[in-house]
Amino acid sequence: MTSPALGTPGAGPAQPATVFILDFGAQYSQLIARRTRELNVYCEIVPYDTPWRALAPRNPAAIILSGGPESTLVPGAPQMDPDIIRSGVPMLGICYGMQLIARECGAELVKLDHAEYGPAMLTVDRQTPLLSGVAAQSRVWMSHGDSVVRLPEGFVEAGSTPRCRVAAMANDERKLYGVQFHPEVVHTEQGKKIIENFLHAVAGIRSDWQMESFVDRSIEQIREQVGRDKVICALSGGVDSAVAATLVSRAIGEQLTCIFVDHGLLRKNEANRVVEAFRDVLHLNVVAVDARKRFLDKLAGVSDPEQKRIIIGHEFIRVFEEEAAKIPGVKYLVQGTLYPDVIESKTPQSKAGHKIKSHHNVGGLPEQMNFSLIEPLRALFKDEVRAVGKVLGLPEAIVQRQPFPGPGLAVRIIDAITEERLDLVREADAIVCEEIDGAELDPKPWQYFAVLTPVKSVGVMGDGRTYSNLVAVRAITSEDGMTADWARLPYDLLERISTRIVNEVPGVNRVAYDITSKPPSTVEWE
Repeated sequence: MTSPALGTPGAGPAQPATVFILDFGAQYSQLIARRTRELNVYCEIVPYDTPWRALAPRNPAAIILSGGPESTLVPGAPQMDPDIIRSGVPMLGICYGMQLIARECGAELVKLDHAEYGPAMLTVDRQTPLLSGVAAQSRVWMSHGDSVVRLPEGFVEAGSTPRCRVAAMANDERKLYGVQFHPEVVHTEQGKKIIENFLHAVAGIRSDWQMESFVDRSIEQIREQVGRDKVICALSGGVDSAVAATLVSRAIGEQLTCIFVDHGLLRKNEANRVVEAFRDVLHLNVVAVDARKRFLDKLAGVSDPEQKRIIIGHEFIRVFEEEAAKIPGVKYLVQGTLYPDVIESKTPQSKAGHKIKSHHNVGGLPEQMNFSLIEPLRALFKDEVRAVGKVLGLPEAIVQRQPFPGPGLAVRIIDAITEERLDLVREADAIVCEEIDGAELDPKPWQYFAVLTPVKSVGVMGDGRTYSNLVAVRAITSEDGMTADWARLPYDLLERISTRIVNEVPGVNRVAYDITSKPPSTVEWE
């Protein structure tokens, strides 16, 4: 993958066959990339209005058009450069993308009386390379309000559902295909097979992209971008910043200085552990900054989660600027930004997307900074970052460390932040982590933590009435953080967690367990 912050790959290791995914703002766009990479095919996500003249020099092997939240029937609907569809490159349109191909080729579309969301049964009406080997009937996932009612010239109906006559269309001669459903989501039973057919049978792409190739290209691109300038890295202690720092260190060595900011929003004993790990284990040049009072003063009285994230993002940059001023020649800031951060924050790279929340290192950044950004992981998912870490030889304890949000415990306190509330959620979180880490769970949750809610309730402790805080426990299973399910923890484990929190954390008399998936919720509560 090529990070937008690093630009187009130049000379160096041979470039693999490249699939471009035109992003029309779907929350599922990243899943298309994910399924493509799982098949060891190199892909990049680009804005929907990227002109063909920008793609043509890269010799695209195939193009996929994502879904999107808009309708092709309304004025001003997002559209692609018409030269792309005339390019002769194999193309697959998904949902909105199918409708766009159909419209550009002269089809008739209508708005449905009732939008179709959720499961449907696909019937394969005609064998095409796209649906080769797909069961005659299989479950698919729909999410659309418009539908094709008359096919474009040269296209045939390849699949249908009871409510959608044209659920798949094909023009084998031009290698143009469309599916109204979403093959990229796990709810579509044969979805991976359909994407595999498009990449291999239609576009003729080999499965030859490996994570080692990404590492080699990234190191070369970073060297080319940085030259002899100095670089600082925002080091949080999580796997993302650890991998980003190590990758940049491999590229430029002593030109890199890592800055670890203790903003007072970390987990129990975390600051000391982080500094020791990166200095003693990874042998990076680390400057530790104690900014606890500074951040807590800025956050005093702030309860709105978006405002918290923005304040933390801005203050992070200011601290880095101050520390960078002490190092002559610093021009770049490294961040461990991942693609899910970008998707949820709706940056300029996802023009048609709908904003979910600002991530402190994406949407929370000030418009004016004294650095240029290096974000080598910006196009990767969490599990891919772990794979890069393994290629780089990072210790297992760092590679498998559970995710922790950049704003830290600030987004695990639902209300204004105080020292007392921080102490409370920090102790509760330590118990959650200790108990789950000590349990023999298969699979082990991907992420788990405690949340301090603004709710107080009546309780009885020592024959006396209490009116104390409610702590929520969150544990989820996931592969990439974009979708997640709540972890089915054993009842006896939940009981131990609850008992310990109530008995060991002053000010808590009730514990609840969050059993909501993502979507509709997010992983963090704020």
